[in-house]
Amino acid sequence: MSFSGVLGFFSVRPLNPVGDDGRMALGDHLREFRGRLVRCVTVLVVLFAVSLFFYEALLDVVLAPYNDAREALGESTETQAYVKGATGPLLLQLKLCGVAALVVASPFWLYQLWAFIMPGLHDSEKKWTRLFAAIAGPLFFVGVATGYYVLPKGLEVLIGFTPDGLENLVEFGEYFSFLTRMLLVFGISFEIPLFVIMLNLAGVVTGKQLGRYRAWIILGTFIFAAVATPSTDPFSMIMLALPMLVLFLVAEVIARWVDRARGKRRPATGTDRWDDDAVSDL
Repeated sequence: MSFSGVLGFFSVRPLNPVGDDGRMALGDHLREFRGRLVRCVTVLVVLFAVSLFFYEALLDVVLAPYNDAREALGESTETQAYVKGATGPLLLQLKLCGVAALVVASPFWLYQLWAFIMPGLHDSEKKWTRLFAAIAGPLFFVGVATGYYVLPKGLEVLIGFTPDGLENLVEFGEYFSFLTRMLLVFGISFEIPLFVIMLNLAGVVTGKQLGRYRAWIILGTFIFAAVATPSTDPFSMIMLALPMLVLFLVAEVIARWVDRARGKRRPATGTDRWDDDAVSDL
């Protein structure tokens, strides 16, 4: 295969004319999907190779919450991390570097996903998706940072249940899976209020409805935090629930502001003047 043929796998340009509404031929859609997928895989492979050189630093970052928890426990509880099996160290290195590459490359592959969907959206939808993409990424990383901050306390509580006279052995593969789930739960949970705002912009929910069910939202948030946190300790639950409640209140304020702005732009005529729960004379 020639060099130009190899470069063709990375191309996302359509070979046929594109319509004014963004419509493309099926072959061009598949060609674009292939090109963006090849780009994402290439970036992941390169970052994976680079992360192999920073394996020791990545390992220190991952083990830091466990070491902090072990230091906080002191001599009251004996605990030790270990790697299981002859192939365990190799699998540990591959898994850790793979996850690091996936996280570092997330802005790139998220953009490729958004760029693939964007041509089929209307102008107003493109505007809101740009806003969503600009806020969703930083908000997700804030959630991950919060989960990383509370993780040592959660590990301290869980390992602290070890009976006297016994040593707690933490298998690194299970610990790494636990850490990944913990950080993902916090990161995704911080996106839920943003999703509520998007529902309000789409006209599915209103600010009044959010205020009417505020008490149930608070109760549901604490229940969700208790079920979602893998550590099951009350400290992690509270640290997840409180920021979510603050974000929900901010979402309600924004939703009410959007409703007022929408009402000013559109006069209340016909059925628009009636509240969603108002009783009709009929």
